[in-house]
Amino acid sequence: MIVPRHVLGKGFIPPSDRLNMAAIGCGGKADVNIRLAYNGGTDNFVALCDVDDRQSEKYRKQFPKAPYYNDYRKMLEKEAKNIDAVFVTTPDHMHYTIAMACMEMGKHVYVEKPLTKDIWEARMLTEAAKKYKLVTQMGNQGSSTDGTRQTEAIVQSGVLEEVHTIEVWTNRPVWPQGVKSPKDRGESQPVPVGVNWDLWLGTAPKRDYHEAYMPVRWRGYWDFGTGALGDMGCHFLDVPFRAMKLGYPTSVECSVGSVYADFFREAYFDDVCPPSSSIHFKFPAKTPGSKEISLSWYDGGIRPQLPEGCDYQSVFGDSDGGLLFVGTKGILSAEMFGNNPKLWPEKKFESVKLKGPARPLVKGSDEGHQQQFVQACKQGFGTYTSSAFSESGPLTEIVLMGNLAVRSFLYRENKANGKGYNFPGRQKLLWDGANMKIANFEAANQFVKREYRTGW
Repeated sequence: MIVPRHVLGKGFIPPSDRLNMAAIGCGGKADVNIRLAYNGGTDNFVALCDVDDRQSEKYRKQFPKAPYYNDYRKMLEKEAKNIDAVFVTTPDHMHYTIAMACMEMGKHVYVEKPLTKDIWEARMLTEAAKKYKLVTQMGNQGSSTDGTRQTEAIVQSGVLEEVHTIEVWTNRPVWPQGVKSPKDRGESQPVPVGVNWDLWLGTAPKRDYHEAYMPVRWRGYWDFGTGALGDMGCHFLDVPFRAMKLGYPTSVECSVGSVYADFFREAYFDDVCPPSSSIHFKFPAKTPGSKEISLSWYDGGIRPQLPEGCDYQSVFGDSDGGLLFVGTKGILSAEMFGNNPKLWPEKKFESVKLKGPARPLVKGSDEGHQQQFVQACKQGFGTYTSSAFSESGPLTEIVLMGNLAVRSFLYRENKANGKGYNFPGRQKLLWDGANMKIANFEAANQFVKREYRTGW
């Protein structure tokens, strides 16, 4: 018998209208994801998992009836029948294995950005979402903002005519990079009470615990994170990726900031990401006779040159970073998430009237990103989400291509005379996107797909 909702009392939500969710990762960014997904109780968390009992304490208290686990594999084994969807908010190196395990069990998944640590992993999750017919969302909440859609609409209106150059920059990293790691210093510390260090390491190679790795600061270590580009690229590059309908890049090259241990003695810190980088992609021309598209990324405080006719504070005023679209008829600047788009030179575009965004706006903008996913799960596969894996998977591949270039730039071999190093990866790398392969430097392909620790 179906009882009308009004009979149950004002404000009552039938259990069938609630999405039953699990959270894998309960601290840091998960604090935002859980709060917005729970939405004051319109939906429900039925299982919790974290390798750090300190991080999970808040939500274990809030959801005392939800079983709590340290190992996501045990949680999925025992709670699968109770779970509709899973929020994955862990360090980057665990995104793929967790998300794929959930998808193979038929669970909708929300995965924090970047979607994966490796290019191969991103491709596999994109294909899995389609294969298993699941609702998916990457946690780049900026993809749900009005600004992303407004900037996209301006670019696609043709007012700039042919966009040939895109500049993107960020102030990240705002955590230690380009430094000697505890591992390389031979330092370790006792594992804190409540931390399962082996489970935290997961797919990563074995190493001793140190507070320098967790929480948050893992982003700057190659074994766990993806550096400044992995952290912010899915926010900033999402805008040109959609506006320009970018596919696979054809080439990538880069340079990175150097660190010197002494006079003319360069330091090589293989365990950590560099302090800064500039990365330059080429994408195929959109139409016959048009130019190929150049996209440059800058991090660690590096910025592009201010174009003629632009105001410095307007372009560089946002400390998080910004965007420039350079076309044959003008320039568009915007902040993170495509916010505050402006056309330059201003006088030229004073009388221009632009149409509104073509893609639907999201209720709550960036704070509606999680609920958009929740509501889509209730409606089923095929329901629109702002950052479904069909979009966020290819976007993540572009981001991770930048890191492949950085790692190739840092790759070194001993010189034949034993004095110093050769750096064979310091060149323009040619990318075969369909086959996920660098065509002209074989050593770079080790960064397409890593080896997991035994047992993972």
